[in-house]
Amino acid sequence: MLYILSSSWALLLGIGLLMVGNGVQGTLLGVRGDLEGFATFQMSIVMAGYFAGFLFGSRAAPEMIRRVGHVRVFAALGSLVSAALILFPVLNDPWAWTLLRLLVGFCFSALYVTSESWLNNSATNETRGQALSAYMIVQMVGIIAAQGLVGFGDPSGWLLFVIPSVLVSISFAPILLTISPTPPYDDTKPMTLRELYNVSPLGFVGMFLLGGVFAAQFGMSAVFGTVAGLSVSEISVFVSMFFVGALALQYPLGWLSDRMDRRVLIMAAAAIGAVAAFAGIALSGSFYTLLVAAFVIGGVSNPLYSLLLAYTNDFLELEDMAAASGGLIFVNGLGAIAGPLITGWMLDQFGPTGFFLFILVLLSATAAYAAWRMTQRAAPSVEDTGAYAPVYQGATAVAVDAAWEYAAEAAQDEEETP
Repeated sequence: MLYILSSSWALLLGIGLLMVGNGVQGTLLGVRGDLEGFATFQMSIVMAGYFAGFLFGSRAAPEMIRRVGHVRVFAALGSLVSAALILFPVLNDPWAWTLLRLLVGFCFSALYVTSESWLNNSATNETRGQALSAYMIVQMVGIIAAQGLVGFGDPSGWLLFVIPSVLVSISFAPILLTISPTPPYDDTKPMTLRELYNVSPLGFVGMFLLGGVFAAQFGMSAVFGTVAGLSVSEISVFVSMFFVGALALQYPLGWLSDRMDRRVLIMAAAAIGAVAAFAGIALSGSFYTLLVAAFVIGGVSNPLYSLLLAYTNDFLELEDMAAASGGLIFVNGLGAIAGPLITGWMLDQFGPTGFFLFILVLLSATAAYAAWRMTQRAAPSVEDTGAYAPVYQGATAVAVDAAWEYAAEAAQDEEETP
């Protein structure tokens, strides 16, 4: 790990600054929208804009990179993000915010593709696993740090909009000035959705449902906080607990996944998250209960993303994994677009209870579907399954493909070792 930090610190620093900037604006808009008098459903449309832009950007980024190169794409789209972030307090209109969020999501997806390509290119076969771990940790720490900034700022002013703009601008320097060569980018044609469903119905359905859960955490948790009457500092702590839980439980659940039927673990993790969501409803009067519920939900949902990817890959040949991963990311993105819209509607219909009720329904459905799938197909033996690779839900296909390349190499090394 020390070697990774010493050789890739510039890239990781740039990625960390990007995550802080993205994390600040995501939470800040949920609070500022309430101060501007925007309706809850209007804010859900604003938040859905980011995920729609991210999904479209992830499809367009490879062609943009092939045409003008990594450096120009990164510099151009990074500049657009920096400008968009300081336009939010100027354009106090929900439809203008939706367009800006659409632009920010589109640009961030290409920025992540670029930075992940550089990171993967700078790693060797021996260090790729450590590089991916460091990348995921930096992502989580960046989002958690962002909540600290929101908690100590004034959401009614300009400063909290200027800070993420500056951070995104500063992030260019370590990434663009790094000595790492510009990496090649090879796009993979994804499987059709029908083919992907036939390979792994649980992976397909689970990734769609999980997209809604992730969107609720990343896009609507701050909106929930304003509806529930939490203070700005309480909202920032509440949002951060989703990602603290993801960071804490990713590796323990990953360790278990390599030693048991992954469908059982998927079912159990989703059920535990559903119980935590129910506790958030039943004991919503206690702020500490909300924190525990957020920790558990975040702690099981992010590993579930990696688990569903790993389970799907158990039924694939190595050469098909990249195509399947691209399809699963697309399905997850569709769920993420729908997530804020449904959450906003439920907040309007049921009040603060609607936030946890939405998560409860999705995770319960995931657990129930996993249990049903166990009656439809025998599980591959533990010896025949691939290795688990931790991946953050906001990662692009570049990081996911790198993770599975590493996992496949690790599994092959284990088979060749007497």
